Amino acid sequence: MEDFIYEKDANGIVTVTMDMQGQNANTMNARFEPGMRAICDRLEAEEGLAGVIFASAKPTFFAGGDLNDILATETADEATFAHVEANKAVYRRLEKLPVPVVSAINGAALGGGYELCLACNHRIVVTDPRAVVGLPEVTLGLLPGAGGVVRLTAKLGLEKALPFLLEGKQVRPDAALAAGLVDEIVADRDQLVPAAKAWIRANPDSHTQPWDQKGFRYPGGDAVHPRIRQTAIMAPAMLYKKTRGLLPAPEKILDIAVTSMKMNFDAALRMETRRFIGLMASKEAKAAISTFFFGTQAVKSGKVRPEGDRWQAGSAAVLGAGMMGSGIAYAHAKRGLPTQLKDTDMANAERGKGYSERLCDKALSRGRLDEAGKAALLDRITPTTGNAAAGSIDIVIEAVFEDIGLKEKVIADTWPMLAQDGIYGSNTSTLPISILAEACPDPTRFIGLHFFSPVDRMKVVEIIVGDKTSEETLRKAYDYVQQIGYMPIVVNDARGFFTSRVFGTFMDEGCQLLSDGMAPAAIERAAWLAGMPVGPLQVFDEVSLILSQKVRKTHEALDQRLGVDSKFGAHNTATSRITDAMIDMGRGGRQYGGGFYDYDAEGGRTLWDGLGQFARGNSEVSLRDAIDRILYRQAIETLRCMDEGVLNTEVEANLGGIFAIGFPAHTGGAIQFIRGEGIEAFAARARELAAEYGDRFAVPDSIYDRLRDDKAQAA
Repeated sequence: MEDFIYEKDANGIVTVTMDMQGQNANTMNARFEPGMRAICDRLEAEEGLAGVIFASAKPTFFAGGDLNDILATETADEATFAHVEANKAVYRRLEKLPVPVVSAINGAALGGGYELCLACNHRIVVTDPRAVVGLPEVTLGLLPGAGGVVRLTAKLGLEKALPFLLEGKQVRPDAALAAGLVDEIVADRDQLVPAAKAWIRANPDSHTQPWDQKGFRYPGGDAVHPRIRQTAIMAPAMLYKKTRGLLPAPEKILDIAVTSMKMNFDAALRMETRRFIGLMASKEAKAAISTFFFGTQAVKSGKVRPEGDRWQAGSAAVLGAGMMGSGIAYAHAKRGLPTQLKDTDMANAERGKGYSERLCDKALSRGRLDEAGKAALLDRITPTTGNAAAGSIDIVIEAVFEDIGLKEKVIADTWPMLAQDGIYGSNTSTLPISILAEACPDPTRFIGLHFFSPVDRMKVVEIIVGDKTSEETLRKAYDYVQQIGYMPIVVNDARGFFTSRVFGTFMDEGCQLLSDGMAPAAIERAAWLAGMPVGPLQVFDEVSLILSQKVRKTHEALDQRLGVDSKFGAHNTATSRITDAMIDMGRGGRQYGGGFYDYDAEGGRTLWDGLGQFARGNSEVSLRDAIDRILYRQAIETLRCMDEGVLNTEVEANLGGIFAIGFPAHTGGAIQFIRGEGIEAFAARARELAAEYGDRFAVPDSIYDRLRDDKAQAA
C-alpha cells in the first residue's frame, strides 16, 4: 500500500493520495490494479464513510498506462483481456460506491489518469497551465481503454466527445471547465482537497453517475436522434479523408462511441476492452509509442545531446533575406533572440523583415498575438547591409543561395562579426560542411544548420557535423535549435546529408513510375495512399525542377574541383532524364509557370497532358507495387545513411524522416517502418522489388545486421 496513502478525517471523508514508488509519475503499472483493488476493498468495508477524494503526491495527477508494458505486448490474448478488464473493474467499483467520489487534479491527468477522473462524481482542477486533462491515446495509436470512450460519450454526448477522443487534445483548466471535462477550478494546489471536502459535504447524495441513473439520456441526443444519426453516418467518410485508412485507432474509437449509445453500459465497456487490446499489439501503436513518445522524449530530454553546460545565444545574424533567411529571422525573434537580417540590398533586407510582419498579422487575426507582442517581435529584427561589430554576435546563420563559391565568399567576409565563443552555421541543404569550413579561420566553430521551408511551420533543423566541428560547437548548436523551439536532428557530413538524400529518392521514384508507364494521376494517388503529404510530381513543382537541376550540377562541378566521383544521387536516373527535358521545354516548376502541372490564374492545377512522352514502356505497375516502391525507396536510403554513419541513431532517423521529409507518420519513421514490417519480411520484399524494378532497391544483407541487434534500438 506504499503506492496509495489512505487517510480518513473526522467527518468520514477518505483521501487516497497516489504516490507510485520508484517513479516520477503515477501510472497504471503492474502494482496499480492490486493496489486499487485493495483500496476499493477497504472503502467498501469502511464504516461511516462519507466521501472519497483521489489526490496525488506527484507533480502530476496521473499519467495513464505504462507504455513500456504496451510495447512489450505481442499478441491480444485472454491474459491481456483479463488484465485490462481488471484495471477497469476498480474504476467501476469506485463509481458504485454509495458516497460521492472527487478527483483533486493537481497536475496533468491524461489517459488512464483522466479516465479515473471520469469515474469520479466531481472533478476539481488547479489553475495551472500544466494541469491539462484529456485522452491522448489516439496520438499513440491506441484508444482510451479504461472506460474513456464510453464514459466521455455518455458525459458530453457524441458530438462534443468526438473531437477530444479523435484528436487527443490536452486541455488546460479554463477550457476544460468550459467544455465540461472538469467541474470546478481552484486557485492553488492547497485548495484542492478542502474544496473537494466542501463539495462532498454539500452534495452527500451525489454518488450515482448519470449513466447509472434510471431514464438516462445522452446529452445532445440518443443514438436515434436525427442529428446524432447524421453525425454517425458522415463521420466515417470525414475520418477516412483525414487518416486515409492508415490509422486503425480513430476508426475503432468512432465505432465504440457510436455503438456504446445503443447497448448496456457494462457491455460497452467490454467492447471497448476488446478493441483496445487489438490495438496494443498493432504495429501502428508500437510505431507511435516508439517514435512520438519515447523518441521525442529522448530528443527533448537531451539523450542524444553532447554532454556539457547548457548554452544560450544572446545575439544572432542571418545572412540572406530570401524566404529561408527571413523565416529563420522570424523564428529567432519569436523566441526572443535579437537578430540582424543582412542582405546586399537594403530593400531586400526590409522585405525580409516584412515577411515576419505578415506572419504576425496572421497571428493577430487568429487571436494568437496582440499588438504589443507584434511590436516586440519586430523590434528584435534589424535589417542591414553591413556586418555587425567585430566579435559581437553569438551565432551567425548563412542562408544565401546554394552556390559553393558564393557561400565561401560570404563565410570569409562575415566571420569577423562572430564572438570569441560564438558559432557559425551554414543553412545548406546538400553542400559538404567540411569543404565549406575551409573558408573559416576556425573550422572547429563551423557547423551545418539545415532549416526547412517554410521555416515557421517546419519545426526541425538538421545539424550537420563537419570533419573539424568540435563537440562544443555541436552542443551549442543543439542548444540553439532547442532555444528557438525546434527539433534538432544530428547527422554527420556527407553529400546531401540525410534529409536531402532521402527526399531526392522520393521525387525520383515518382519519375521512375512515370518512366515505367504509370499514369501521373495514379502516381500521385499511390503517394497519398502511402501516407505522403504530397505526391512526388507536385513536390517537384513546388521545389522547382530548376533548383533540383542546379543542385545536381553544383555537385558535378564540386566533383570536378575535388577530382572525385561522389556518386551523389547515382540512383536518381529518372530525375535527370525527365526534368532536364522538361526544363528545356520551359517547364521549370510552379514558380516558372508550370512543370508536371499546369496552373490557372486562381492557383488551381491540373496534370500536364504532355507527361506521357516520358514513358519508356507501357508496363502494368500495380498500385500495391507503386506504394511499396515509394516507401521502400526512402526506407532503403535511410538504411544506407545508417550504414554509412551519416545517421547516428534510429530515433533521429525516424523523427527526421517524418518531420523534415514527410515520411508517413503512421509508420513511426523509416526505420520503425522496417521494424513494423519485420526485418526479414522487409528484406524479402526489397529483393522482389530489386528483381522487378532495379538495383536501387538492392540492399546487402549485412546492412540489416544493425537492426537485428536489439541494442541498436536505444537512442
